[in-house]
Order: sequence, then C-alpha cells, then structure tokens
Amino acid sequence: MEWYNIVIPIVTLIVGLVGGFFIGVFYLRKQMEKMQSDPEMLQKMAKQMGYNLNNKQMQRAQSMMKNQQGGGGQQKFIPNQRGGKRK
Repeated sequence: MEWYNIVIPIVTLIVGLVGGFFIGVFYLRKQMEKMQSDPEMLQKMAKQMGYNLNNKQMQRAQSMMKNQQGGGGQQKFIPNQRGGKRK
C-alpha cells in the first residue's frame, strides 16, 4: 500500500502535463485562426516580436498562415529581402 503514495502523484503529474499540452495546442490553433482574419492582431503580434510589417508583408504572412492551415503543400520560407547585395 505504500507504493500508492509514490505512483499516484507521478501518474497525476504525467496526465496533467499531457492534458495541458493538448489544451495549449488547441488554444494556440484557435488564436492563429483568429489572426488570419484579423490583420490588426497579426500586426500586434509582429510588433511584440520586434517586426514592423508593411501591407505586402502582412498579406504574405496571412496567405502563408492560410496555406499551412489548409494542409496544402510544404511551405518554403523566404527571408525578408532588403534589395541590397551581399558581400
């Protein structure tokens, strides 16, 4: 009977971590869906990360998010090109 005092807290911790992970993933997906239709929310997130997106970049980000949710082909990341030449 003494082993219950060790096993039950460990099992409870594991179940809590797994449940919390799935709840977090569900919440994050819902937030990403909201950002697709709300460009202000996407702009706010970008500013929090230190980016200032113009309209073209905003449209590209929204289309990338829609393509990823739709399960389309694999996305290729294209970094921000500033027009300068590399040395």
